[in-house]
Amino acid sequence: MKVVIVFNHPYEGSFGNAILNAVTKGLKGANHEVDLMHLDNDGFNPVMSMADLKAFVEHMPVDPQVIDYNERLEKADHLIFIFPIWWDLMPAMTKGFVDRVLTPGVVYDHHPRGFGLIPLLKNLKGVTVITTMNKPKIMYSLIIGNLIKKAMIKSVFKTMGYKNLKWISYNMVKAVSQEKRAKWLTDIENRFSKFSLITAKDSNPK
Repeated sequence: MKVVIVFNHPYEGSFGNAILNAVTKGLKGANHEVDLMHLDNDGFNPVMSMADLKAFVEHMPVDPQVIDYNERLEKADHLIFIFPIWWDLMPAMTKGFVDRVLTPGVVYDHHPRGFGLIPLLKNLKGVTVITTMNKPKIMYSLIIGNLIKKAMIKSVFKTMGYKNLKWISYNMVKAVSQEKRAKWLTDIENRFSKFSLITAKDSNPK
């Protein structure tokens, strides 16, 4: 199985980077092919320019990096996002990826009857979003309203028509012990060492 990972964190010593390493190790240990899109290292520009917007409307991307990302997404069986939650939402590069790379004519299209969207990535069988944050889970859920789930899972991929969508959240990262973080990393590596399209379907959110 080919898994594309979209990663966004500028600090190599972050817990998010440790998660990336654990997930990659688990997937490769299960003989899955991993294609990493490291937005920070790639110098991805999240800003939608006038040329980008024109290309968006015409369904014809013009930025070579966006075209490259599009071509790699078309080969993905599963898509994983890994990023921190800052001010209750994703960082700018992740939001820019959604705006500039998940484009009509490539990732989705409008339904011919004029209502709703249809998915175009024929190989893509599921999407997993993995996040880190320092808020308690109950606070993010009850007060903030799980904005990432609403934005990435429901508003983006579910609206586009994709299925088998999963959000994995690591909360209170700075406050928990080193032992707890180590256990999280072991668990996530083990999880993806057993990863398959079947297990991805079994983890569909309620």
